[in-house]
Amino acid sequence: MATAAPLSSARAWQPRRLLATPSALGWDHGRQVAERVAALGIEVVELPSDRIKLDLPDDPRRAYAEAKNTLALVVASPAKRRLQPIAPSADWRVDLAEGCPAHCSYCYLAGSLKGPPITRVYANLPEIMEELPRHLGQGKVTSRSRARAHEGTTYEASCYTDPLALEHLTGSLSALIGYMGDWDADAQLRFTTKFADVSPLLGLRHGGRVRMRASINPPRFARFEGGTSRVADRLRALRRMADAGYKVGLTIAPIIAAGGWEVAYAGLIADAAAALNDVPDLDLTVELITHRFTPGSKAVLDSWYPGSSLEMDPAARSEKRTKFGSIKHVYDANTMKALRSFFEQEISRALPDARILYWT
Repeated sequence: MATAAPLSSARAWQPRRLLATPSALGWDHGRQVAERVAALGIEVVELPSDRIKLDLPDDPRRAYAEAKNTLALVVASPAKRRLQPIAPSADWRVDLAEGCPAHCSYCYLAGSLKGPPITRVYANLPEIMEELPRHLGQGKVTSRSRARAHEGTTYEASCYTDPLALEHLTGSLSALIGYMGDWDADAQLRFTTKFADVSPLLGLRHGGRVRMRASINPPRFARFEGGTSRVADRLRALRRMADAGYKVGLTIAPIIAAGGWEVAYAGLIADAAAALNDVPDLDLTVELITHRFTPGSKAVLDSWYPGSSLEMDPAARSEKRTKFGSIKHVYDANTMKALRSFFEQEISRALPDARILYWT
């Protein structure tokens, strides 16, 4: 695999248009989002009904491009607001949006979300936040874990989106962080990101109840993460957040076992250690996620990124059955063992105070 040219820093995402539903504009937060977007010079289309209908081209690549350039402002239904367990990351998943503006060749949302890949942001933020106290102490990942009980009840905000990528358009992440800062509870908000503009978050009163994780990969593999911030910028942003008193973390994902991976990932871990060097009272976690795919996600990704050189050959992988009976293609047992041993040793050496939360 050839080494890519240095990545340039990504500018803030500018969708071509915002489709706003009547119900969404009935919420104060929805109107504020529409005003923020309009102030950036982006067209705001007020729809006649709550139905989002796109007249997309028949060509998959053109349809993908048009959908990815569309932002929709909608109301999260009761089903969307209902918190779901999200092991091994956190007790509960809380969604501020659905969809992501990045162009990652391995995108996990490709196999999870139905329909064109437009990004939907939720206007009814107060209703979303009302769900959090109802689940306090009820989770099974950190709430009842000896190893992670000190984190309290954890809420993951980046399962179906990258909330920082949308923050300049929505302000939703800042609002949720402010909520956590004011909530005197044994709880923690978590989010992970491939973006670097943390300026809106630095002055917020977070109460020590928020953990930001930078999703990182060596530059040679980060070339599969189109439209995102440079890895070096993500690490600088993580340092800024740590200096602002936030808990922080590294999400090394997806770990790609291509030729020379040992050197590439050793360099990445060393860069992370340098970025976080001498942070007072650093609270650092690490999450390790290997590359995998499903038959469904592979089919979607092949249509979105037909020229990608990312390896997704089922014949080169082992099959793993999920608890729902579906198939995932993962690295074989020997490769997984070698990867895990390497990362555990390298992190222990370079980041001795970090806690590895899980390996998958």
